[in-house]
Amino acid sequence: MQEKGEVADNFTLSFLLKVNGQLGSAMLGKQLHCCTLKLGLETHVFVRNTIIHMYGLLRDIDTACQLFEEIPRPDLVAWNTIIDCHVNCGKHKQALELFSRMLRSNIKPDEATLVVTLAACSALGALEFGRWIHSIIGQATLFDGVSVCNALIDMYAKCGAVEEAYSEFNGMSKRNIVSWNSMILGLAIHGHVNEALVLFSELLEDKLEIPNDITFLGVLCACSHGGMVDEGRRYFDSMRKEYRIQPTIKHYGCMVDILGRAGLVEEAYELIRDMPMECNAIVWRTLLACCRLHSNVELGEKVRRHLMNLEPDHSSDYVLLANTYASMGQWDDMARVRKSMREKGVQKPKPGNSLVGVCIPS
Repeated sequence: MQEKGEVADNFTLSFLLKVNGQLGSAMLGKQLHCCTLKLGLETHVFVRNTIIHMYGLLRDIDTACQLFEEIPRPDLVAWNTIIDCHVNCGKHKQALELFSRMLRSNIKPDEATLVVTLAACSALGALEFGRWIHSIIGQATLFDGVSVCNALIDMYAKCGAVEEAYSEFNGMSKRNIVSWNSMILGLAIHGHVNEALVLFSELLEDKLEIPNDITFLGVLCACSHGGMVDEGRRYFDSMRKEYRIQPTIKHYGCMVDILGRAGLVEEAYELIRDMPMECNAIVWRTLLACCRLHSNVELGEKVRRHLMNLEPDHSSDYVLLANTYASMGQWDDMARVRKSMREKGVQKPKPGNSLVGVCIPS
């Protein structure tokens, strides 16, 4: 386009900035930003918001904030963009502070604002702030969309308020697969095994939505919490054969946990060996923890060798192996592992306390 002498306008650059955000190229992003300056388009509201969004995707939150603060009177899109940037960069507390500041500026939120802000509440476990946002939603009938309801279910479930999540789920007049998945996962991770599996059965009977990989992740998580080995095997096979869903590393990790907790550590080991993808350290560590639980020293040593190739200095692996030896009374081997930790300077993380406080605006 440039070779033909065509001059880029605000639409051209906005499209390119969006694409670059997905590509994740910081250098190209700065070049495009310079291009907007040369063409005098940086202050165009559409372009400016897209630049901020791009820097958020590039995780350059400082530049994104600087550009946002330069806007004399940010509109709703600008506020949504900068809040989303903070959530994308893991700055959840700051995202909630920005939301409060937006309300003080007399800017009314829309569905996009509420969804991303509730996501920040979910990440922080800021239940009271999430309830306060829910009260705002209740005051405005225009916020009864499926996406907002799904965000509320996810927030309540991740904050441990499972009954409130279920109440929101039951009150929905229309649900999509995200609604079902959020509720099934929420029940599963908090140990409500039977309720999660019953809800999965209701999803199948409903026939309006087809379960996907996230659905089965929740179901397998429930089986893991409930120690339901046969059911876990059945759901894992059903996912592959009946629904043609290719299991991910997370699904295999759940199956390893299900088998390992039940003492079937050798079967879990063979499952890892038969995986179509490279096993990561998390799954190997899950099996190592099961080896410690069931005092299987021989397999624990094998698993530790795999972990040495992936994360040689992870303190948990040393501790798990040492405790496995201790469970069998092999004190010399335990001492050898502890000595190796000291020689390599690997330290067990010290327990600590953390407190995140987010003020609810008056």
